[in-house]
Amino acid sequence: MKSALAAGVAGLLCLGIIGCDQRDAPADTIEQTAEEIVDPAAEPTPLATGRFAPHDDCAQVPGAAAFRASLLQAVDARDGNALAALAADDIRLDFGDGGGIAELRERLADPDWGLWGELGEVLRLGCAANEQGGITIPWIADQDLAGRDPFSSMLVTGEAVPVRSAPDPAAVPIRVISWDLVQIESLRPDAAFQQVELPDGRRGFVATTSLRSPVDYRLTASSRNGKWSITSFVAGD
Repeated sequence: MKSALAAGVAGLLCLGIIGCDQRDAPADTIEQTAEEIVDPAAEPTPLATGRFAPHDDCAQVPGAAAFRASLLQAVDARDGNALAALAADDIRLDFGDGGGIAELRERLADPDWGLWGELGEVLRLGCAANEQGGITIPWIADQDLAGRDPFSSMLVTGEAVPVRSAPDPAAVPIRVISWDLVQIESLRPDAAFQQVELPDGRRGFVATTSLRSPVDYRLTASSRNGKWSITSFVAGD
């Protein structure tokens, strides 16, 4: 049976976040992966409700929709060959020396990197049309955070997520929050809950599974001479 990712390919064309630039743009010989099938006049599509809820701003980018469909299919199938064909020869994988198709293949095959899961996660979080003429996935990675520090902020990834009075699933919710940024003093990755400061200054606890850093994994892609490819897939800064 096809996974939810595959089943949602048609709907997820409006899904698709990087504060990084595209200094490492793909070479002119990027692999052609899809035909142009988008309507340039299409309006950005909100995918949920909330201040930083993901949007699809990429429908107006020529060729991006078909490229993203191919990307979704490759990720759903966990097809390393298909994903490599969608990547630029000089794809950037970190902020050191990591990059290139061979390194991408090695990381995809190594479960310690968990790249297939990371790719699946970002693809559900919207798509931004970036200033370089390409696309950024997820959407929030190319957004102005209204003065928030991206390293001490966390995005609440859901609608009506409970903010509890204690780090316990049975604790009384003090409120709910939808797709907004909260502040966190110290991340405890192995904890089930994180203590956060809400936009109104109140404090509470949110499930770790409902939080994502704005500088977590993000993907950029662009077209050169009509050929689309992934130019970076990085986390951090």
